[in-house]
This record gives sequence, structure tokens and C-alpha cells, in this order.
Amino acid sequence: MTFDPPLPSFDWAARENHLPPYLRPRRRWRDACPAALRRYRSVALVAALMAASLPALLSAAEGEPQAGRFGVATFDLERLARVPEVFPADGFQVGPEGDERIRPLFFAGPEYQGRPTRVFAWYGAPATPPGTKLPAMVLVHGGGGTAFERWVKVWNDRGYAAIAIDLCGCVPRGTYGNWERHADGGPPGWDAAFGQVEEPLDDQWPHQAVSAIVLAHSLVRTFPEVDAGRVGLTGISWGGYLTCLTAGVDPRFRLAVPVYGCGHLADDSAWLARFAEMGPEEAARWSAWWDPASWLPRAEMPMLWVNGTNDFAYPPGSWQRSYRLPKGPRTLCLRVRMPHGHGPAGENPDEIRAFADAILGVPSSAAAPGLTTITGQGTGENQTWVTWRGGRPIRTAELCFTAASGRWQDRLWETQPATMHPAADGTEGRASAVIPAGATAWYLNLIDDTGLVVSGEHAVR
Repeated sequence: MTFDPPLPSFDWAARENHLPPYLRPRRRWRDACPAALRRYRSVALVAALMAASLPALLSAAEGEPQAGRFGVATFDLERLARVPEVFPADGFQVGPEGDERIRPLFFAGPEYQGRPTRVFAWYGAPATPPGTKLPAMVLVHGGGGTAFERWVKVWNDRGYAAIAIDLCGCVPRGTYGNWERHADGGPPGWDAAFGQVEEPLDDQWPHQAVSAIVLAHSLVRTFPEVDAGRVGLTGISWGGYLTCLTAGVDPRFRLAVPVYGCGHLADDSAWLARFAEMGPEEAARWSAWWDPASWLPRAEMPMLWVNGTNDFAYPPGSWQRSYRLPKGPRTLCLRVRMPHGHGPAGENPDEIRAFADAILGVPSSAAAPGLTTITGQGTGENQTWVTWRGGRPIRTAELCFTAASGRWQDRLWETQPATMHPAADGTEGRASAVIPAGATAWYLNLIDDTGLVVSGEHAVR
């Protein structure tokens, strides 16, 4: 299967010489570690990312980061790359909702407060002929959620193996946002994470959750029906936030799709009041350790970013500053007033399937061209434009704009047709539109002949 443009190849050994000394692996560790993780001895977040006034944190003699003003958050990828032990999930039905492909399990999670933990998961895979290897997805729930078996089924029906994990020490018994905690769970998550800054870094929820995601990845790669080189990651809301963090921690993932979630949360997000309550020192510490903006520059896999113009939690400004940080290819899908939530809203956008199919590949979509690539964009003389290539033929283009100001969440967005100048087959071309007088923000959407949307970056004045 070939791609246009071709997917980047990741030559980790060649890249080591370009890394700063404290990120270069030591030879003894490298020889024992899986190849895709050799780039790091540990993933270290240096607090200097938060303030130019912080002292230099590197020691040439030791070749390791030293604790600065806020300390250093690290992930032991050598340990997390080991296959976690699996335990039965007694009391949970195999094949919930009549789907025998999906089964419950626990796996050994990261230590929490010095004791072992277990993480609940649903895992499923479609039936395949002997010897067939499948791509797989790791599914990360958001606030109020847990491991959802229906989400696993969505991906099984698409031809993928999939594992959905709980990240707050719970099992899927109870009601939305009020799931039953189990005895071997880790810390509470989501908003509770803001109150954990005085706890050891390894015990704070973002560290625990990302560690569990990496362990789930290490586990699913070992299943006989899974191709270990074709595993992707996606998460919704807080799960999108964790997807951003994990993309900067685990380079084995072939792709990452954060839905809604992003970084720069202290700049603009649903949690501004919470940051104000924390005070500047605690807010700066938390952001230095756990804002995705500190980790995204390490991400090099292709990423698809999915969001809505009026998202209550992750507004376009913070979203844009986040998606510009990773080194790898990016694709945007920004829909006007996209609803926020689990279920069809966040789990089912078909752009995610098309993106994964083109990179990971499933037998039923071997000829699928994937999503359109926006090759350029700009604004001048009251016009905005984008150029594109690849993907399916573009059916239409639209200008999305708002004349409102103030909070992104409250702005009224409108759409109007854009002018298209496609090539004969529709797989490359240019779209442009006049920017309405009074518009304060705008961008162009391209819609292909199956309804899939790819967006240009928004601009403001």
C-alpha cells in the first residue's frame, strides 16, 4: 500500500545523534529495550518549558536532567514497555450486548502510593482467518466516562482490534460520572487532578493515566491477532487531553487522534476558574508537568485533530496553539457547533476511521485514499484560500466565519459557499472565499464526495 504524500519513516537510531545528551539512551538500556522506544531512557519534562527565568537544568557531566524550580516529571518507558500481567474480570459478561468478540479483563497498572493497581478494560477483535494480523486502536474515555464496550464494537466493525480502558480506578457499573470504584484502582481523575499537585508526581492522575495507556499499548501489541506495528490511539475530551500527553510519551503509536482535547488549558479552557483558585504558583507547576503543550513537541506520529467551533472545554485558540506543536504531520477537522460528548458525537466521526484506514490499513479499505491534505493556505486582500491534494474528490468547500467577539464558546458561526478551482479529477485544487466585512475569525472547510471534512487553520483579526 502506498501513500501520497508518503508517510514519514521514523529512523529512531538515526535521530539519536540529533537529541540533546539527556535524552540519548544509554547503551546497556538500549540493547534491552524494544526498538521503537530506544530513543528515550525516560521521557523527561523539564520545568524550564514554563518560564524563561528558570535556571539551566542540564548537567553535562551526568547527561541527565536535574530538578529545577518545579522538578521533573518522567516516565520509565523501559518498565512500561513490559507486557503487564492480565487478570480475569469476574462478574462481567463476556460479549456484552450479544457481541461475543468483546471480553472483559484487568491488567496490572502502575504502582500508586506504593501499592500495585489493576486497570479494567474491554478488548475485542473481529474474526479473521488464521495468520491474519489486524491493526488495533487504544481508546481513551473522557470526563464522566469509563471503559465503553460499545466503542470497542465500533472499531471491531471497522475491521480493527480495540481496547478501551478505565483510567479512574473504576469498573463500568453504575451511572455516567458515578462509576463503581474497585479496590485496586488508582487515583480519581479529571478535575480532581488539579488538587493533586502536592502529591508525588508518579501518584498524580495524569501520570497514572498516561502510564496505564502505555501499558495497554504494550499489552495489545502482544495479542496474536494484532500487528504490533499498526496500533493507533484516540481519546475524547479529557481522553483527548490524555491522547496529547501520550503522543509525546510513547513513540510506538503510529497515529494519534485527540477529539476535542488539547493543551494550553491555563490560557483558555473550561478550567480557568480552577486555575485561578489554584493560584499562580500551583497553576504554573501543574501546567509545567501536565499541560499537553509541554509534551506535544515530542510527538512525531501523524495526528488528526477533531473539534467544534464552540466547544465548551477546548476552544479554538488553545486548540490551534496545541496542534502547531508536534513535529509530525497534522490534519484538522473543525466542524461548526460540533456537539461534545461520548457516543456518536465523539466516537463515530468518520474522519477518524478514514485517517486510521489510510495509515494503519484494513483489508476492506486497501484502496481507500484517506483524507485530503491541505498543502497551503493564506489570507490577503480580504480573501482567504487553501490548496489541497490527495484524498477523495472534493465535492464542495465552505467558508466558516464569525463576526462576534468575546468567549469562543458564545460566538455565532455562519457558513457560506466558497469558490473552488479543482483539477479535473477533484483530488487537487484551490478554494477561496471573500472574507465578510466585520468577520473576526474564519477558516475554510473542504468536504469530499463522502461527506468527510478537512479544515484549514482559523485566522483572526
